Amino acid sequence: MPLKRYIMGLFIDEDQVVSAIKELKTSSFKFIRVNMPFPSHKIMGALNLKKSKVGWFTLGGGIFGLLAGFALAIYTATEWNLMVSGKPIVAYIPFVVVGFETTILCAVFGNIVGLITQTRLPSSKGLKFYDRRCSGEHFGILASCATEQEDGLKDFFQKQGGEVRVFD
Repeated sequence: MPLKRYIMGLFIDEDQVVSAIKELKTSSFKFIRVNMPFPSHKIMGALNLKKSKVGWFTLGGGIFGLLAGFALAIYTATEWNLMVSGKPIVAYIPFVVVGFETTILCAVFGNIVGLITQTRLPSSKGLKFYDRRCSGEHFGILASCATEQEDGLKDFFQKQGGEVRVFD
C-alpha cells in the first residue's frame, strides 16, 4: 500500500482558491479541506457542501420542549388543584408561557447536541495538518496523494499560483 503525502497550497487571492478547488476535485488528487482566515461565500459555493442537519436537532429539541413544558404545567396544575376565581384547573392559555420557555431551552440544548454530533467535536485530528498563516491572510487547501504523485501535486498548487507546504 503506497504511503500518503499531505500537501497544502497556500493562497492569498480568494479567486485563485476557488479555481484551485474546482480543478482539484476533478484531478486524481484527494481534496481534504480548506482553511480560511474569514468566511467566504465564493469558497463555500465551490466546495458544494451538503446542507447541515443541525437544524433538525434544534427543531426536535424545540418540539420536545413545547410538549414537555405543557406536560409539566398540566401535571403541576392537576397535582395541586388550586381553584382560582372559578377558573378551570387546566387552563391552556397561561401554560403557553411555560411551553414557550421550555421550547427555547430545549431547542438550545438540541442545537448544542446537533453541533457536537454532526461536526464530530471534539477533534484534534486536523491540527497536525494546519498552517498558522491560515489564521492571518492566507487560504490553505489541503490535499493528499500517494508518495509517487507528490511532485505532481506540488506542481498543481504552484501552477494555480500558490505556495506549497509539505507535511511529514
